[in-house]
Formats: sequence, structure tokens, C-alpha cells
Amino acid sequence: MENTWVLPDGYRPIRRVDLQKDRKTAVWVNLFSLLLLAGMIVPALFAVPFDLFRLEDGRTIVYFARLLVLIAALLAYLVLHELVHGVLIWFFSGRMAHFGFSGLYAYAGSEAYFKKSSYLTIALAPIVVWGMVLLLLIFLVPPDWFWVVYLIQAFNVSGAAGDLYVTVLFARLPKHILVQDTGTAMTVYAPQSK
Repeated sequence: MENTWVLPDGYRPIRRVDLQKDRKTAVWVNLFSLLLLAGMIVPALFAVPFDLFRLEDGRTIVYFARLLVLIAALLAYLVLHELVHGVLIWFFSGRMAHFGFSGLYAYAGSEAYFKKSSYLTIALAPIVVWGMVLLLLIFLVPPDWFWVVYLIQAFNVSGAAGDLYVTVLFARLPKHILVQDTGTAMTVYAPQSK
């Protein structure tokens, strides 16, 4: 089965994930996100002193520069994360994704039906791509900029909690599923048994 814009005959919905409407699941995904964030930050505090906001004589400008870079980079990361989803949606479907913000989440969506392997690739790509880029940057920036980059990396991992959740959920489903992700909700379709 290939990625398609038309649901093939015999496919029926078997699962739906809508974090806008399913508040209980949304709470669990957000708690998972906070655990991932803490799991990234707490161990690093023992390895590298947290001096992002430390003011030293004559270094006030550096403090504000790091703070502004962190805020700008986190905002840019939100866009870049969804852009990676969008590029892969286009790659696998041949059409541009639509982008939006639902109040809780930024999203890239499509009306296409993606086979399981394509969808899992779309879901995991931002955490992998930006994870590698940010890991490289951690080793390239001066030590006093470590926390700026590392906090973005922690945000990369924790911000992908929803992507990780659906990856684990859908990975256990049958091989021949199709997933339609409109950006705010995902519906999984499977061939009807005969």
C-alpha cells in the first residue's frame, strides 16, 4: 500500500487520536513532556553549572544576549519542528502540508493517507534532525553558551512528546494501516477483514 489521497476500498477507521478533545490523554502526554524535560535538565545540572542567567561584572550584555538568543531560538524551533513535518508530508504525498496553531500545539497536517512507515518517519523526523543539529552545536558553542543550546535540545525532546506518543501507539498496529493526520487529530485506517 502506498501513500494516497483517496482512502482505498475496504479500509475502515480503527483508532483516532485527538488531543484537543481527549483531555485525559492530552494531560498524560503533557506530563510525559514534563518528565522528558526534567529527565534532560536534572542530570545536566550535575555535569554543567547552570550559569545562563548569572550576571558578572561587565557582562550584563552577555546575559541579555544569551536570554534573547534563547527566546528567539525557542520560537524559531517551533516553526522549524513543524517545517520538518511539512517537508516530509510534501515528500511522501506530493502536496504541501497545512500549518497552524491550535492553542496548545503548533501543527503540520494533511488530508493524505500515509502508510505506516511514512507516517512514523514524518512523526519522528524533527526530533532526530534537530536532535543531531543541536547535539553538534552543543560541542561547537563556547562553554558559557552551553545552556542556551542544551535548553533548546531539552525542548526538542520534550516538545516531541506527542510525536513519540503516537509513534509508540501506531508502531504496535498492523503493518497495512493508513494514517491521516489533519494536524489536530489522527485517524488510523485498516483493511476490513473478510
